[in-house]
Amino acid sequence: MKNLASILLACFAFTACQQPSDGYRIDGKADGFADGTVYLKSFRNKMFTTVDSVPLTGGRFRFTGKVETPQLYAIATDGMSRPLQLFIENAPMEVSLQGGGEKIEIKNSPLNDLFLQNQEAVTEEGYNIDSLVSLYPASPVSAFFLYRYFTYQLPLEQLKAVRAKLAPELDGLVYVTDLDTIIGTLEKVQIGCPAPGFTLPDTEGNAVSLASFKGKYVLLDFWASWCPYCRKENPNLVAAYEKFNDKNFTVLGISLDNRKEPWLKAIAHDRLEWTNVSDLQYWDAAVPALYGIRGIPANVLVNPDGIIVAKGLKGQALHEKLEELLR
Repeated sequence: MKNLASILLACFAFTACQQPSDGYRIDGKADGFADGTVYLKSFRNKMFTTVDSVPLTGGRFRFTGKVETPQLYAIATDGMSRPLQLFIENAPMEVSLQGGGEKIEIKNSPLNDLFLQNQEAVTEEGYNIDSLVSLYPASPVSAFFLYRYFTYQLPLEQLKAVRAKLAPELDGLVYVTDLDTIIGTLEKVQIGCPAPGFTLPDTEGNAVSLASFKGKYVLLDFWASWCPYCRKENPNLVAAYEKFNDKNFTVLGISLDNRKEPWLKAIAHDRLEWTNVSDLQYWDAAVPALYGIRGIPANVLVNPDGIIVAKGLKGQALHEKLEELLR
């Protein structure tokens, strides 16, 4: 009995060492996966960055650590096509990677229950973010979805109204502080406001400033070579440029690419003959942030005096606005 008690005590001590008392522990299953490495990725500004990795042995893995506040992360293996997202908070949870890495199941986590229940629906047209925030005002999931998907969908006043419904205890959450920053930026770039100035390198590395376009109507077009919706809209921009270029109108393309070669290739392929600039910083690009751009394609029309006169002009709406201003 004495030996049994010693063994039990040793097992308890081992378990206690493995589980942080004030952190998180993720016990993972990946049945059917070859032994290898599992990666934990943090999410920031629409990008995932690897922050930890552990061995995958016999279909099992474990992550431990601590987060300051609940945040979105993702788990991936070398063979997966995309990382599987989950919220991490300082609590134990059980995770199972299923369907060859296409699906994740999470036990013992009400936070992730809410996240996974809404993860796909939130990207569908007509999703009611106001309803989610009203039902779960203190949930980090509500704050994340509002920040991630609706800062570029909702009109500013509606965005502010939904933001006001978030519980005060979320004020220190990174998604809420970022949301407040975006709202502050959007207030400065509404129609009738002066367009914030900037300077960026063009395709040859020459510095180009917005101020150099003063005296013309200039459409600031935010796009990227990797964005299919942008590429689909480009023929419409080309048509508008060809129609109105001799009427004191031009386009300034501002790319969110992070590699120069695809950017230049897309410019040539889509016949974007106007000035194109980029700092090649992807979603960390400075100028989109300056204008509160959270989704592309997006555009801002600036008049000859440097005042914003329209935003989000796509398809026929772009031609109609230019006809109105340049007739």
